[in-house]
Amino acid sequence: MSGIVMVVGVARYLGAQLAHLLSKEPGIRVIGVDVMPPKEDIGAAEFVEADITTSAINRVIARCGPDVVVHMNILATRSDAGGRAPQKEINVIGTMQLLAACQRSDTVRKLVVKSSTAVYGAHPAAPALFAEDMAQGANTRRGYEKDASEVEGYVRGFSRRRPDVSVTILRLANVLGPGIRSALSEYFVLPVVPVVFGRDPRFQLVHEEDCLDVLRLATVEEHPGIFNVAGDGFMVLSQALRRAGRVPVPLPTLGTPFVRGLMRSSGIADMDSVQTRFLTFGRGVDTTRMRDVLGFTPRHSTVETFDSFVDARARGGILDRDRVAGVEQVLQSLIGRDGTR
Repeated sequence: MSGIVMVVGVARYLGAQLAHLLSKEPGIRVIGVDVMPPKEDIGAAEFVEADITTSAINRVIARCGPDVVVHMNILATRSDAGGRAPQKEINVIGTMQLLAACQRSDTVRKLVVKSSTAVYGAHPAAPALFAEDMAQGANTRRGYEKDASEVEGYVRGFSRRRPDVSVTILRLANVLGPGIRSALSEYFVLPVVPVVFGRDPRFQLVHEEDCLDVLRLATVEEHPGIFNVAGDGFMVLSQALRRAGRVPVPLPTLGTPFVRGLMRSSGIADMDSVQTRFLTFGRGVDTTRMRDVLGFTPRHSTVETFDSFVDARARGGILDRDRVAGVEQVLQSLIGRDGTR
């Protein structure tokens, strides 16, 4: 393809990496948009400062005239935004403003949205595998799960209003790898890891390289529709902890306000309700459409993705060593309070 691609959300790691990757494509001019300059190298991409929660994004799109808009600015954890209220504002209000700007544009012909398998929720009654048409009946709608669901609802509404615009929604499983930092990566680098007694949830992962590859594919080729994206195979939590050399500490639940609050205040992890349900019940998605319709095959399986993350941390990683000394003391207080031991 040739033309102008606008990547919204380049101040964060994956957005910057995608802008850099796309800037190497011949014939493509890449414009990166965010409320603050990116810390990562975005290559030959141009940076434009704009807040998507305001009408500023409308002026930017009108001025730059992008052919393709890639929406990367959907935040999965509250700490990324500075709290739950600003997280919801960025995710929901920001998406509404962006879609309104795209609807007014006479140049935008494609929209790519980085969504999440969190739209399906995590629940003990969940099916073994969620297919793309099962999101409407997901059991839980709170926090980021609710945001992701609302975002997709607004995107579907935009698609009905602008049927001339090709829309691709990529529902990615948790992204992990050597460089990305997330609530899940922080959880797995704890020296001792709180788990729910009697639960061993299974999960899928996407390597950060595969995440970028599938976003690139959706950007430079025409693949309208909704697609689950995950690496081959599953892991269970106990297997992941063994491979990471971490010690599990069973607790009755991770979901009490006391447990979550104490962990957050101690700097251990952003253990919100979405994360605790995922680490209690797990989730699995069907990737048949990813292979047969999107034509994408990840280079890394779930296990290979996790091992690449562990290997990177073993070589120095990004664990904040100043936190480690207090972690065991905090967890011991959790054990004493919840009465597990």
